[in-house]
Amino acid sequence: MAMGTKLSDLIPFISEKKAKLILTLFRLVAIGGLGYWLWDSLKKETHLLLKWALALIFAGALGNIIDSVFYGILFSDSYDSVATLFPDKGYAPLFYGHVVDMLQFPLVEWDWPDWIPFIGGDHFLFFQYIFNVADTAISTGVGILIVFNKKIFKQ
Repeated sequence: MAMGTKLSDLIPFISEKKAKLILTLFRLVAIGGLGYWLWDSLKKETHLLLKWALALIFAGALGNIIDSVFYGILFSDSYDSVATLFPDKGYAPLFYGHVVDMLQFPLVEWDWPDWIPFIGGDHFLFFQYIFNVADTAISTGVGILIVFNKKIFKQ
């Protein structure tokens, strides 16, 4: 979910645990539909840009599925430490793992002077958002579909 938003933040009557399971199950259904669409596009010899876009979206979705389904049992918790592969007990049960291929590039960081109204004393980090490789692939694939829509879907 975008910038760390959880489904339970958007729908308050759903617990965080149920929201995580719903999101993982949605990803499994979506990857099935995307896989079929990609396979069908390859079989029908559709436009090359459509094949690339679907391949990027499929690869990103598959990466997120692997993370959320299996990583919780394959790795230990990595807060303030390095994760251990194949621990006695993972950090989460099957289907409840976290997406872990995260990148952050903070460019500038400072504390605002106290005399500035409203934001004085606050900490500022430019480009604070963390993104992951799989979501970048998905976003690139969707971007290709949007930008080249008329070229890909001529009918």
